[in-house]
Amino acid sequence: MTAIPTEPRFLGGLAPREDNYLTHQAGIGSWVFTLDHKRIGVMYLVAILVAFLLGGIFALLIRVQLLRPEGLLFHGSDLSVYKTYNQLFTLHGAVMIFLVLIPGVPGALGNFVLPLMLGAKDVAFPRLNLWSFYLYVLGALLALASILIGAVDTGWTFYTPYAAQTNTAVIPLVFGAFILGFSSIFTGMNFIVTIHKMRPAGMTWFRMPLLLWSLYATAIIQIMATPVLGITLLLLILERLFQLGIFDPYFGGDPLLFQHFFWFYSHPAVYIMILPAMGVMSEVIATFSRREIFGYRFVALSSIAIAVIGFFVWGHHMFPNGQSGPLNTIFSGLTMLVALPSAVKVWNWLATMYKGSISLQTPMCYSLAFFFLFAIGGLTGLFLASLSTNFHLHDTYFVVAHFHYVMIGGTMFMFIAGLHYWWPKMTGRMFNDALGRLACLLLFVGFNVTFFPQFLMGTHGMPRRYAVYKPEFQPYHVLSTIGGFLQFAALVLIAGYLVHSLYRGRRAAANPWGGSTLEWTCSSPPPHDNFPTPPVVRAPYDHKHLLWNETLGGYEWQPVENETR
Repeated sequence: MTAIPTEPRFLGGLAPREDNYLTHQAGIGSWVFTLDHKRIGVMYLVAILVAFLLGGIFALLIRVQLLRPEGLLFHGSDLSVYKTYNQLFTLHGAVMIFLVLIPGVPGALGNFVLPLMLGAKDVAFPRLNLWSFYLYVLGALLALASILIGAVDTGWTFYTPYAAQTNTAVIPLVFGAFILGFSSIFTGMNFIVTIHKMRPAGMTWFRMPLLLWSLYATAIIQIMATPVLGITLLLLILERLFQLGIFDPYFGGDPLLFQHFFWFYSHPAVYIMILPAMGVMSEVIATFSRREIFGYRFVALSSIAIAVIGFFVWGHHMFPNGQSGPLNTIFSGLTMLVALPSAVKVWNWLATMYKGSISLQTPMCYSLAFFFLFAIGGLTGLFLASLSTNFHLHDTYFVVAHFHYVMIGGTMFMFIAGLHYWWPKMTGRMFNDALGRLACLLLFVGFNVTFFPQFLMGTHGMPRRYAVYKPEFQPYHVLSTIGGFLQFAALVLIAGYLVHSLYRGRRAAANPWGGSTLEWTCSSPPPHDNFPTPPVVRAPYDHKHLLWNETLGGYEWQPVENETR
């Protein structure tokens, strides 16, 4: 799926400076009230990066606290030590899950590139898109206000009965998450309608970029699962206000009912996080391997399969919690089944790279790191899906490590890969690729130093969420803390060279990487209306007619005979 632009300036040349989406209108008001999907994507990006910084600070504080068995930052014999620690990991988890991982790729990257990939001028509902962003901001502010009112100490899962009884600011945080759910639902609705109704002539379902398949599958989950979470959180608020006896056993409620409702959303939410990252993976692998995606249809349909099967596996979070044996067995089997479509993707990505002309530029380096980290995260998930090992590993650091290998090693690494991949398109500037590869290596090493020891801790019985621990686990925690600071250093380096590129970076060509999807046929940055003329759609991931132009500093399209607009 590619296009042949008609104007010479869109054939790989430098972006026109006279008019693009960044300069089309000036002033803060033009951003605050913008309906341009590209500007909304940039605003999402800034907000998500601020939340990522905050969540990362909480994570570093946790790691510093755990340097010593009795605690380093706060310690003592009273319960305040445990309450403060509980507040730290609650804030870290809630910020990273609800403000970073779930909206990350769809909100920032998806909003920016989805219409461009379709050759469209915008999403189907631009005003709803802007409202989605402001609902995200409002929900984030409400959630963060709980820090000032009385930081929540329930954990990011808000498990009852404790969440119904604690005297911390549960209601502001939960209501913030409720509002964030509307932002997610509206974004999903917008993406589904846009993909259905705004594909250009010639772009059938199996000529769409695979990122669009991933965003489409993600949108299905957002629309179908998020309302369940919203209702659950509202019931929790009512429980706290009026003691209705829904989840609190003291008033006749059932805390397991809350867990079923919560995980019915929150396990599909794992795929809201990882599916868009898998879509980014497909785009990066195809571009930097200079090959069409092997088994395109299998990769596309596996996204839908993951979205569907993901609705039937929530019970594996509750194996030790009193479910019947037959029900546990069913959930165990379904959990192993959902691994198959993910394995299909990994196999086809590897086959795509086989005998490809691989270019190890920064986005590709993050994609290769994703292979290793996601494989470890996925394989260790099988231990948790198996009943015989789950009962030993449940609620240990093994779960912490598994979750981070999938969500951070998977979602965040590909979010960073996508940010680098589309950075020239967003900003019109190139970053320092050598520093990009160095930062990727440092982040990869730091990540493994942080989380791999936690697998060992978990198998030796170290429970998660403990503010103090036995001295025998201290070497593992010291390693994890060192790795955490290595990751922080890598992220500082990334921020440094990306910001530097805005001021001193080389101007980007329209197609600096040799991508074959439609967004690479408009200028960098794109014009306000994206495309001056409707683009021509061709076979997906066709790189045969892309040639490097040294003068332009990018790839340009060679005309193809008998091709009509």
